[in-house]
Amino acid sequence: MKLRNAALAASSALALLALPACATTKAEPAVAAKVEPNGPAMWKVADEDTTIYLFGTVHALPDDVNWLRPDIANALNSSDTLVTEITAGEMEDPSSQMAIAAKAMLPQDQSLRDTLSDEDRAVYEAALGKLGLPPGAFDRFEPWFAGMTLAVLPLLQQGYNPESGVEKVIDTEAGPDRTRAALETLQSQIDIFDTLPADAQVEFLMSSARDPMAIVNMMDQMVAEWMEGDADDLAKIMNMGLSDPTLADALLYKRNERWAQWIDERLDTPGAVFIAVGAGHLAGQKSVQDYLSGRGIEVSRVR
Repeated sequence: MKLRNAALAASSALALLALPACATTKAEPAVAAKVEPNGPAMWKVADEDTTIYLFGTVHALPDDVNWLRPDIANALNSSDTLVTEITAGEMEDPSSQMAIAAKAMLPQDQSLRDTLSDEDRAVYEAALGKLGLPPGAFDRFEPWFAGMTLAVLPLLQQGYNPESGVEKVIDTEAGPDRTRAALETLQSQIDIFDTLPADAQVEFLMSSARDPMAIVNMMDQMVAEWMEGDADDLAKIMNMGLSDPTLADALLYKRNERWAQWIDERLDTPGAVFIAVGAGHLAGQKSVQDYLSGRGIEVSRVR
């Protein structure tokens, strides 16, 4: 695979960052009030002069999914600032895409397949074949990079499109004059994977390689529950994903805790904020809402 194509694949994979992460046990979201689900879920945190909406997203969707209902649009349009995991501009910057691939490169004298056991190598090569890729497609890259790409390619092949993803639609709906902010940077997201222990990186890769099409079935179910606004069942489906505690901690729990701190601090500034992050961060054990509750901050379900 050429470096440019690999960079674009990684860019798409990072856009789907939260999808394979999972909560290892099911837990009720920490909400003050529960209402009947009626579309994608949204929560609110507020004090006397600040309102912060929490909206769970799906980073890539089929083109025909119609989810932007009036109350979601109204919450967005009433907000001064749109906050996403990273800014759209940073993700779309070609230099950022190349930086992803460069960070993922192995030293010249190393090969990805040489780091795998004979059994894992056979499974991995078979997975590449199912996706129409040659056995050496990612030999020059670290396991986390190959794992991300194996997770996203089946979705892209089955019609999931980042251009139809919630963040893209919300960014367009917000218009050019809305203030943008981000909870993370692209570099920090890359570092989540790049700093994983070697065995966790290999497990991340193999979790996709063992059944390359499983992610499609999982995403189909997740989107159905997301459209129903059922955060509990969404968490159940995520529980069927990766169960490695190192990955769950890196991809979900530590980030959720940091984001809860960001929200806590943002409440000190008057105004209205619309936060759009992967729906998995707002469902299950140790969700953003759980960490906010632990800080004594009330979170209410508004749809």
